[in-house]
Amino acid sequence: MPLFMDRHDIPGVTPEQVAEAHRLDLTVAAKHGVQFLTYWLDAEAGAAFCLARASAPADLAAVHGESHGLIPNVIIPVAEDNVLKFLGKIEEPVDGAAAANPFRAILFTDLEGSTSLLDSLGQAAYMVLLTEHDLIVRRALVAARGHEVKHTGDGIMASFDDVGRTLACAAAVQAGFEARNAMQDPALLVRIGIAAGEPVERGDDLFGSTVTLASRICAAASGGGILVSERVRDLGVDAGFRFEDAGSRDLKGFQEPVPLFELERSPGSVAPSRVQGDHASGPE
Repeated sequence: MPLFMDRHDIPGVTPEQVAEAHRLDLTVAAKHGVQFLTYWLDAEAGAAFCLARASAPADLAAVHGESHGLIPNVIIPVAEDNVLKFLGKIEEPVDGAAAANPFRAILFTDLEGSTSLLDSLGQAAYMVLLTEHDLIVRRALVAARGHEVKHTGDGIMASFDDVGRTLACAAAVQAGFEARNAMQDPALLVRIGIAAGEPVERGDDLFGSTVTLASRICAAASGGGILVSERVRDLGVDAGFRFEDAGSRDLKGFQEPVPLFELERSPGSVAPSRVQGDHASGPE
């Protein structure tokens, strides 16, 4: 779907008011076929902005009109590449070999207890929670310049060309859910699994043992946890991240137990200067 950015001129608006308006947007977004990726506030200018996917600008306006009545002053189509350039510096490859590098870090998220949530809340309320999940994950993906490969029903599969950004994204996702759960019920607990290698690319999808491994690692993680493969651990340590040994696990489809590691998210576990760059990529 096309990507749009809108602007609301609301002099004197507070961050809390914008957050509440956005929460209301999420309750009706699916009805109009809109997927919100992120939002932000320029308090000095008294302007709020939304970044969303929609079939047409009218659908985005319809969400705002139904949820809280704050119709955007302007809605413009934007190119995803331009948005990523705005949110963070993109390194241009120095030669064709770098552009053709097949290395990818694969990240899976999975909403723990999704079936129970659906049964207890009903489809309408569950879809609102799933939309919240998608928003939190996609905001982190946009900021970390990750690529959403596909939605898995109760999670998202994404790819990165840099392990450092993948780990920073995973930590940001869990921080986002922790902040959300501190204010809202029911709590949403998400598992994250990450593996790295050279997956097979076919069309807009990725396949192969690296993808399978990331999916199996995600299934082995606990709600709120981030489990990674040994290769991700090794590259992550080089980027300034810290990990705990999570033992070797029997994973479906793998003959030998697979060593797994839990990403530490305590203060000091990330070296910011390294995370901002492209230092934890795979071999060129």
